[in-house]
Amino acid sequence: MAVEELQSIIKRCQILEEEDFKEEDFSLFQLAGQRCIDEGHTDQLLEIIQNEKNEVIIRHMGWNLVGPVVRCLLWNDKEDFKRKDYFLMLNLLVKLCNPKELLLGLLELIEEPSGKQIAQIILLLLQPLQTVIQKLQNNKAYSVGLALSTLWRQLSLLPVPYSKEQIQTDDYGLCQCCKALIKFTKPFVKEVVDKEISLENEKLKDELLKFCFKSLKCPLLTAQFLEEPEEAENDPFRCFASEIIGFLSAIGEPFPKIIFNHGRKKRIWNYLEFEEEEDKQLADSMASLAYLVFVQGIGIDQLPMVLSPSYLLQLNMGHVEGFLQRTEESVFSKGLNLLENGLLKMEDNSLLHHYLEIKSFLTVPQGLVKVMILCPIETLRKKGLAVLQLYINKLDSQGKHTLFRCLLNTSNHSGVEAFIIQNIKNQIDVSLKRIPNNKWFTGPQLISLLDLILFLPEGAETDLLQNSDRIMASLNLLRYLVIKDNENDNHTGLWTELGKIENNFLKPLHTGLNMSKAHYEAEIKNSQENSQEVQKSKDLCSVTVGGEEIPNMPPEMQLKVLHSALFTFDLIESVLARVEELIEIKAKSTFEENIGIKWVPPPK
Repeated sequence: MAVEELQSIIKRCQILEEEDFKEEDFSLFQLAGQRCIDEGHTDQLLEIIQNEKNEVIIRHMGWNLVGPVVRCLLWNDKEDFKRKDYFLMLNLLVKLCNPKELLLGLLELIEEPSGKQIAQIILLLLQPLQTVIQKLQNNKAYSVGLALSTLWRQLSLLPVPYSKEQIQTDDYGLCQCCKALIKFTKPFVKEVVDKEISLENEKLKDELLKFCFKSLKCPLLTAQFLEEPEEAENDPFRCFASEIIGFLSAIGEPFPKIIFNHGRKKRIWNYLEFEEEEDKQLADSMASLAYLVFVQGIGIDQLPMVLSPSYLLQLNMGHVEGFLQRTEESVFSKGLNLLENGLLKMEDNSLLHHYLEIKSFLTVPQGLVKVMILCPIETLRKKGLAVLQLYINKLDSQGKHTLFRCLLNTSNHSGVEAFIIQNIKNQIDVSLKRIPNNKWFTGPQLISLLDLILFLPEGAETDLLQNSDRIMASLNLLRYLVIKDNENDNHTGLWTELGKIENNFLKPLHTGLNMSKAHYEAEIKNSQENSQEVQKSKDLCSVTVGGEEIPNMPPEMQLKVLHSALFTFDLIESVLARVEELIEIKAKSTFEENIGIKWVPPPK
């Protein structure tokens, strides 16, 4: 019945001119053709499509059959014996139908699915889509741009596989799609390269460049790359990145110019204008490109080898800053790698302090601190710490001094502050071994740092447990200074400032330790008194320490926590006592040496 109905419509339309086709004819043709497919009359439908007498009708109406045919190919069992007929029908329709209408129909089909079906339909329709665009005589650039934009928008909905196993299984088909998309795009790139310069050719180039920069952002910004040399050759994302960078080199400005012109408010290409302040997507794309070139080494052979490491670091510092501001592990880990790559090319102490006048050179180490504190992955926290240390090592003395002041004022984390204080101690040690001493870690410049270190932010009421790392590092630094610097020499300026240090740090610390130990000893006593009743009821108990409640836990566990806190206070107290003892010994020795009479320590 469906076949007869379709033949009847075709018979009526065969005697009409193209311009006489009515909207009703299109609708009836589509419905009858759909029913033929649904009822399995593919042989008869193929005969109708292949009949030369129906050429005009198929050219203008046949594109309506593409949707039903594609859906049969996607949703029917792969063992369906009619799949050959469906493929043949699709190829015939692509060959015979009006390319303009067919292009829009194919793009509508690509936009329909979601989830795993996105890759399936893209892989099915990329070749037909390429064929249709190649048939278009006018506005090819617009059609290529529309197609690439639609494809990229759908692919950007797919999750990017992260691990080696996810890349290999490729559950959502993204890796396959990337490979197929390169094959789809290559003929259009070749066309731009081979043809003479024309307005249409320039427009096509612009559309391809836009696609390349979109691809650098998604999926390449978040994609992970296989590190083993034997795996790299078959890494789908590395292959995709290599092809995209190859396209940029072939159709854009010279490749180094693309890298080095980023951030300048100017037209990079004749028809394509980008300003990274206004276009966040381009900033992400350029950061991704920098990572691919400088860390993965893709296309790096095209860059001049005479560029200084400090210039390359400056070039990439903005990209690193952008990477570290992101929350995705796969993205900010690239920032760590890009920064590490740039720093390893530099000699220690060679990064001039003037660079810290550039905003990113101070915000990047602050970003590293955030990674060290907030990242849930231990390996990345450790990597952040290692890269920050590497960054410190590369700075000159004044740069180190500036960075230490900045991080002491902004980190607000006891462990990070302890790390900085240890670095300051190391720099003082290096300075004291030099003749003349380094002015940035002796005398007045050092005192400006010590003012930020040797004090308690809230006096005796400072939370000593929360600040224990910082306090221990400060005491160890003070002990080192007392041992290494004699009062008569006073290279560090410590002995001039000793009275202030005692008032701002040592005395409040004594008082704070006494208060904290008394508080925790009382908590231990209360916990021990209550533990019997808690054990009988087998309930959990809670204890308030420093105004905050320790989470519910068994009594024996709480006692361990409280005893651990007391141990920390004892440790701080023992180091404090040793520092005060050393100060007294040094003062006595200096007094006796200068005055010639026996030293009597002042009453405490």
